[in-house]
Amino acid sequence: MQKAHIGDIALTYEDLGAGEPALLCLPGWCASRQSFRDLLPGLAQRRRTLSMDWRGHGESSAAVDDFGADELVADALAVIESAGLERVVPVATAHAGWVAIELRRRLGTRIPAIVLVDWIVTDPPPPFLGALATMADSSKALAVRDQLFAMWTEGVAHAEVQRFVREDMGAYPPEMWARAAREIAGAYARERNPLRALSALATPPQVLHLFAQPADPAYLAAQESFAAEHAWFAVRRLEGRSHFPTIEVPDQVRDHIESFMASTTARSS
Repeated sequence: MQKAHIGDIALTYEDLGAGEPALLCLPGWCASRQSFRDLLPGLAQRRRTLSMDWRGHGESSAAVDDFGADELVADALAVIESAGLERVVPVATAHAGWVAIELRRRLGTRIPAIVLVDWIVTDPPPPFLGALATMADSSKALAVRDQLFAMWTEGVAHAEVQRFVREDMGAYPPEMWARAAREIAGAYARERNPLRALSALATPPQVLHLFAQPADPAYLAAQESFAAEHAWFAVRRLEGRSHFPTIEVPDQVRDHIESFMASTTARSS
């Protein structure tokens, strides 16, 4: 276990394997690096792989003051500096993808590629935005969270997914869920959607999106259509029932990341 520091804030991260570009696993809001527990060892067999806890999450320092997406970016940069990484590929779960995009903006080609995991990369559905608006009120946050938990676990038999949602994500207070809702909604308001934000970069990195849900064929088709017009983007549908493929199907995630990294390295050599 390693520690990076920003003033009095101690950020906990794991650092396994060797070689660059390194993978930096970024959990979503209200989740710890335990979401990568079963993925990390497999990835680290072939390359240096790190996973981290944001401030106020997991084993990092508790949050004393309010914070947002800018502070998460600062956390990721602190871990990159502490670990002495030169070239980094973020593996970002859900809305940590906004952090990955901002890392590319700030570090340029030091972020040669990005792996996105289970994210709404197209325009967000209006009901989702409505849920965020309600959850941004801390007095209503847990009620919305519980509805999300029910949706995320319906029909999912995987015991570790169930435990992670209930015990890991369920441990965060309403203030953290309200904060997450505020920041996620703000990012969509500014950028409209992740594919648009990536397209607006001066030179987009190579990007892979891995997801298992939603099962709606139209969601995959929209991404495949985008990929056909943007050579830097690729999407792969996973065989999973949940929104937590790094927990449910880590071997599938590992294999797709390794294939992507091999092709990315070949393109950049």
